[in-house]
Amino acid sequence: MRALVQKVSKASVSINGETIGAIGLGLVVLIGVSKTDDEADARYLVEKVSNLRIFADDTNHFNLSSLDIKAELLVVSQFTLYGDTRKGRRPDFNRAASSDDARRLYDCTVSMFQETGLTVATGRFQEHMMISLQNDGPVTLILDSSDRQKPRRG
Repeated sequence: MRALVQKVSKASVSINGETIGAIGLGLVVLIGVSKTDDEADARYLVEKVSNLRIFADDTNHFNLSSLDIKAELLVVSQFTLYGDTRKGRRPDFNRAASSDDARRLYDCTVSMFQETGLTVATGRFQEHMMISLQNDGPVTLILDSSDRQKPRRG
């Protein structure tokens, strides 16, 4: 699984002009699911995102996590995170999970985020959504659950 994480001062998601989810200070988390992902991948991303120290403390250092500051999360499914653009001009989405598998893991991921106690707003799976956000910093990170199996150095 992949997550594109953006620290925001506020964000919202709407469909056909109707806001379906909104948050204040926190993170927008775009989630992509691949064909090989499972619940272990979801758990890894939820733990990593929830505990990332990307919020400033009193000394203006990144020492606080979402859990520390009770951040809000806006979690949105984003299959295009698995777009392969190495060849041609059109992204290849062959590595992305099927709709049914992606929905199951996306829902599982949202549930795991809710279990952390953080406030969680969501988009709507397989809908055309408009996301509005005020990126804070800006701070934007890409996480990939397959990285947990790679050594940090070397």
